[in-house]
Amino acid sequence: MEQLTNEELISIANEFGTPVYVYHAEKITAQYEKLSRAFKSTQARIFYACKALTNINILKHLLSLGACLDCVSINEVRIGLLAGFSPKNILFTPNCVDFNEIIEAKELGVNINIDNISILEQFGNTYGNTYPLCIRLNPHIMAGGNVKISTGHIDSKFGISIHQLRHIERIVKTTNLNIEGIHMHTGSEIKDINVFLMGLEVMFDVAEHFPNLKYIDMGSGFKVPYQPGDKETDVELLGNKVAEAFSKLENETGKKLEVWFEPGKYLVSECGYFLVKANVIKQTPATVFVGVNSGFNHLIRPMMYDAYHRIENISNPEGIPRIYTVVGNICETDTFAWDRTISEVREGDILVMYNAGAYGFEMSSNFNSRLKPAEVMVKDGKTTLIRKRDTLEDMLKNQIY
Repeated sequence: MEQLTNEELISIANEFGTPVYVYHAEKITAQYEKLSRAFKSTQARIFYACKALTNINILKHLLSLGACLDCVSINEVRIGLLAGFSPKNILFTPNCVDFNEIIEAKELGVNINIDNISILEQFGNTYGNTYPLCIRLNPHIMAGGNVKISTGHIDSKFGISIHQLRHIERIVKTTNLNIEGIHMHTGSEIKDINVFLMGLEVMFDVAEHFPNLKYIDMGSGFKVPYQPGDKETDVELLGNKVAEAFSKLENETGKKLEVWFEPGKYLVSECGYFLVKANVIKQTPATVFVGVNSGFNHLIRPMMYDAYHRIENISNPEGIPRIYTVVGNICETDTFAWDRTISEVREGDILVMYNAGAYGFEMSSNFNSRLKPAEVMVKDGKTTLIRKRDTLEDMLKNQIY
């Protein structure tokens, strides 16, 4: 079963209180297996982009499925190692970090992906060809569901421009760097598989410049459905197209390269449920507000990206449909949904926000000195607390007073 029932969610809310994040392990398994099947005809490796959700229990579950790990900070690398990932199965893809993080990643033995000319040159001058590298390129392809999550366009801070390829080659030649991988990532929530195929054409052109190449990393950005009627990325069709492209490359050049992917949201978004309680129903001349016991301090995506999260009243699922604006309890404009049709909400009802597995808890804060929620995982029908709810003492523990 990939979907938790209202009864199960109500039971969790009663046991652990609200607000609470709930993650369903079987849905993660289903998503991972879907990707594995889609790319079975290529030498594919799937690196979970753990910035989406780094709870160590989630990492351990993905490790058990055979996933590798994509990390963007040295602490994510450390957590991945604690979870049991082998260094060779961890990819470190930082951005704008101090060179000391690169040094530590090298000492830990993980794969390193560099996206900055300056850092590339420092690494070459320090280590030469003693440690293999991947280079993150900016393919200058505009893609993604929102400009804030588009990373491959010309104004993006991510990657080294493909127009700087000659500069990269000079550094590689001068410092004798060993380049084993090239990488691109154009954005998130990409529906059109042609975006990936366009990027792959760019990568194939670049690949000719690196004789030691072993893999091409295509990043991710696979779309998952958020709203009714949403279409997700056709990963099966993409898998077939990618297999054809790599097979053609091998026939023409004799090179048999691996293809790496870094899905984050695709693997964990739909596993997540965010449960909140309706504190107040507030009628105004313009609308009816449902004020809940959470806010953008716990789920910032609607305010930050105008992201849509389906919301249902699981305490009164058969109630009369009414139109509400769902807001939080933060002293700031704090809206989860505008003019949303929801079964009649009464004070004390439990609402669920779907697709809360990715960038929910991970982007949470203690704004307004509010406590971060608990996290719960449901696996094999068993419900387990995997992070305790904050206490006041947690917020004060690093303050000196």
